[in-house]
Amino acid sequence: MNIQVVSKILEANDRLADSNARKLKAAGVYTINLMGAPGAGKTSVLEAVITQLKSGGLRVGVIEGDITGSEDAQRIATLNVPVVQINTGGACHLDANMINEVLDSMPLDSLDMLIIENVGNLVCPAEFKVGEDIKLMVLSVTEGDDKPLKYPLMFRESAALVFNKIDLLPYINFNMDRAQKDAMTIHHEIRIFKTSCKTRDGVEELCAWLKGLR
Repeated sequence: MNIQVVSKILEANDRLADSNARKLKAAGVYTINLMGAPGAGKTSVLEAVITQLKSGGLRVGVIEGDITGSEDAQRIATLNVPVVQINTGGACHLDANMINEVLDSMPLDSLDMLIIENVGNLVCPAEFKVGEDIKLMVLSVTEGDDKPLKYPLMFRESAALVFNKIDLLPYINFNMDRAQKDAMTIHHEIRIFKTSCKTRDGVEELCAWLKGLR
């Protein structure tokens, strides 16, 4: 019975996600669902990416998802891009209905790309489509190299994986070769990037790939 209920919830979400996707595509907006654990550096990566993409003439908008608070949205707003905050009030992920509720608040006709920063979580966000073209995952090296095997769905659903905070590699026990191998075993075609928002290493390569998608 519980399986049937969950299945119906996901089916209803997928239908609304498809509706969101059609609306975004009609406006010519490429949409990215940015996922990762709390503290992975999603917002810092987003700040670095927006700065680089804007300098290349790409018009970017952001939807920020958090359980509560608006600190991340305030950080993004300082970059002079359209941003809307969604507070889930306890839910561990964004869903298609939440995105549908705020799409009309975004100037879609004036955007090339929409980045949705999902709630910090390594499980639920991967299960729910929101209308995105791709899912992009950020994994901080401080989280450990065992995460692909512990949370395979997140890696399976992501088109790209960003290993973030690589400037800390000399100070921690993180086996990059193992993490990459495990991620690519789960998803053979996953694109892998390595970034540091402190040194800006890898940001240009990530942005070049994102711009190519658009």
